[in-house]
Amino acid sequence: MTINKLIWAFKRHPFLYITRFKLLSKNSNIDEIGTYNYNQVNKKEDIPKYFHEINDVIFFDGIPETDLEFIKKLSNWLVKNIKGGPGLSVPSEEALKIMLAGKGGVCSDMAQIFNNFCVINDKLVREWGSTRAPFNKTYGGHSFNEVYCKELNKWVLVDVSYCSMFYNNNNDIPLSVIELYQLLHDNIPITYKSFNDTICLDETTANKNYLNPDTVPFLLCNYSNKIYDKFLKTLRPYLPVFVIHFIIFILKKSYYYRFPLNNYKEIFS
Repeated sequence: MTINKLIWAFKRHPFLYITRFKLLSKNSNIDEIGTYNYNQVNKKEDIPKYFHEINDVIFFDGIPETDLEFIKKLSNWLVKNIKGGPGLSVPSEEALKIMLAGKGGVCSDMAQIFNNFCVINDKLVREWGSTRAPFNKTYGGHSFNEVYCKELNKWVLVDVSYCSMFYNNNNDIPLSVIELYQLLHDNIPITYKSFNDTICLDETTANKNYLNPDTVPFLLCNYSNKIYDKFLKTLRPYLPVFVIHFIIFILKKSYYYRFPLNNYKEIFS
């Protein structure tokens, strides 16, 4: 247990956290990220077979007619069958098996497997993260998703871990990530609702991960599930995860972060 705690502390060390953002961050704008999605880099045939098998279980009675109902059904199933635990740095198929066995999985793990199920079902999806600017060593960040809902003709933010969405007080159409942070910038009241009766996004968690004035969102881009699976399967038994990620970075096959609303350098101020 002591060794595991030491490993966890090393992985979460502020130096590694800040270094990652210095290496991977790019300033962007709303127009540049407008059409970006996870599906551009990850094709249905590249998602491991086990995801397809579990997908048949999740949607044994058919795919919901609307994208919004699809989001809710998938999220509810994942939350019901995954209780969470330590963060995972393993190939995606192994991660899903560990999570369904009740032995691990944090928000970033949940966001990544959600991405893959969306790809299988031809739903446009992307993954976001949040951090603080300036850097706050007591806040480890948060990961969440955004799905393009054709019936609404817009992107919709979904926090799968809490089966929650955000809304403008004036209507019941869920917000996108950009809409959420633009409204917050203009001091317009925001509400959040859960679509699961057994879990909810409480005020403390909502403020910590989304509504804190120092919170800034970034879009995770160019993440190839196939590439990371390959490197983790091959090198994980021999090298620490951060070294594997650095090798992928050196080979110019790494994911990176786009900051559409903030200058990422504010993190280091």
